[in-house]
Amino acid sequence: MSGPISRRAFNRGLVWTAGAIGAGAAGMAAVRAQDLGDLGNIDPARPLLFASPELEPFVDPLPRLPVLTGSQLELRAASTTHRFHRDLAPSPALAYGGMDYLGPTVEAHAGDAMTVAYRNEIGVHPLAADFDTTLHGVTEQDRTSVPTSMHLHGAVTPPEHDGHPAFLQRPGQGHVHHYPNGHEATQLWYHDHAMGITRLNVYAGLAGMFLLRDEFDTGTTSNAWGLPSGEFELPLVLQEKIFTADGRQSIRATPVVPQGRWDGGTPGDVGVVNGKIWPELEVARGMYRLRLVNAASFSVWNLFFGNRMRFWVLGMESGMLAAPVPTTRIRLAPGERADLLVDFGAVEPGGIVELCNDEPPPLAASQRGARAMPLFCRFRMADGRGFTAAVPETLRGGAGQPSDLEPVPAPQVQRTVTVMQLPDPSTGSVLMSLNNLRFGDADIEMPRQGAVEQWDIVNVTPEPHPIHLHLVNFRVLGRQDFDVARYTREYPAPPVGTKWAPPVDAFVTGPLIPPEPWEAGPKDTVVANPGTVTRIVAVFPTAGRLGFDPDATFGVGELAAPVPPQHGGHGTPAHAGHDAAPAASGPLQGYVWHCHMLDHEDHDMMLGFRTVAE
Repeated sequence: MSGPISRRAFNRGLVWTAGAIGAGAAGMAAVRAQDLGDLGNIDPARPLLFASPELEPFVDPLPRLPVLTGSQLELRAASTTHRFHRDLAPSPALAYGGMDYLGPTVEAHAGDAMTVAYRNEIGVHPLAADFDTTLHGVTEQDRTSVPTSMHLHGAVTPPEHDGHPAFLQRPGQGHVHHYPNGHEATQLWYHDHAMGITRLNVYAGLAGMFLLRDEFDTGTTSNAWGLPSGEFELPLVLQEKIFTADGRQSIRATPVVPQGRWDGGTPGDVGVVNGKIWPELEVARGMYRLRLVNAASFSVWNLFFGNRMRFWVLGMESGMLAAPVPTTRIRLAPGERADLLVDFGAVEPGGIVELCNDEPPPLAASQRGARAMPLFCRFRMADGRGFTAAVPETLRGGAGQPSDLEPVPAPQVQRTVTVMQLPDPSTGSVLMSLNNLRFGDADIEMPRQGAVEQWDIVNVTPEPHPIHLHLVNFRVLGRQDFDVARYTREYPAPPVGTKWAPPVDAFVTGPLIPPEPWEAGPKDTVVANPGTVTRIVAVFPTAGRLGFDPDATFGVGELAAPVPPQHGGHGTPAHAGHDAAPAASGPLQGYVWHCHMLDHEDHDMMLGFRTVAE
């Protein structure tokens, strides 16, 4: 993929589905001029999609994110401006910790508890016009008094410090988060989690990396495996975006859906790494450790290097694998992280290697002209040699290494949960749902503390969904195809609000397909593919093991009920207000599980769960 790159080659891997299902090409005739806003770019070859202005790739250096350490930290969320590309004007954005986009990489040590004093200092939201007040928890007030809730993704934390989507801090408010850091070294990340606007807050910039070190994975040359460290370890926050003609970031995917209406998902047509569009980094000819997070709001990516060179997966969300996994590709969904060992030693001085993606969009998006967003960044080889070492044979169980992975425990409970896309009569759009429920419905999962449970995640939709469980890590048993038509015919779903999760075993059509080799270790996010049941096993910890009560009540919820449009459908503005009836009030309890496509969790592919004592 070297050399000049045409505008069309970069055009989008946009996955625009749920919000505009049923709105085909004929829908363009109904698009009003004001619905186009000042985005100003429609690709004539794909008139149902917005397009960023034409930009030259590889003109900006790839930023190295600053590192923040200490046992008592402060992180403030603030309004900023940020230049994403040399040829774009600065864009309004959000950021943590004094940066102008994203947040610093936090480093901590396993077993050393820490506090993070968080404070919200946001002004008017940079995407205020995109707030959809028909979504659960969103009001007119939120555009200028932006609610936030910081979540440390993958961490085992007391419920009041987990970033519950209804435990909100508005401007001038804050919360001191207590993080026990009671697990082995791994790669976490922190991001906003406010209900109904998570996609907007994260897209605007509220995300950052969090690296947990221990006596094995020290982050220095003394690490147990002789891995690259220091300048040869690179945290990479991967995103994709759409930009307006004047350089502002936009979350609008299609002109068919008016601004201020949820459109089902907004991948972009430009790759962004550490806050820069298609950046370039000069690297020494040797080995690097790349710490990737898919921080996009929507897209699943199949990542590879442009020269198809081999690399090694060291670990995923929850720590090291048993041994490095050699591969030429890795699939990474929103919320997932990947710890990669890459060797540029065989590339000639001046040579280039690009980080690419070829994951095709779902069928509905393809029918509207969507294509995969193909590129993120480029590495250019320096003349000199860099870090060289042998690839470790093992990562666990050897001398001076962490202990072997424990065998997957035998489940005591088999639980079925469903992933659904449903007509939403209140808006004329589509409701993203778990178990046929909305967020806030009471019929939630309540696993017993200490129980070993198998969750069968049944995806009856035509899209992949990355499912994330708070509090617990799990192991992936595998995936099986099933007969969706027969399953839904024999067990028709009741009206929304009544739980629907029938057992799926009688409908499987093939054998259990083992997880990918890099999915063999503990995880906190897993891709549930369309028409498959994804089987995972989790141990729900006891209060004694955790050192805190995972079922304790905390805080006071602040969520407003959704206010539907006066006349359903995307063309009618809603008249929601800050006087909407509260939908979450009084003490909160428990954690959440959800799709990590942020567009989906905002409407309403997220449910609570409680881990209850015997």
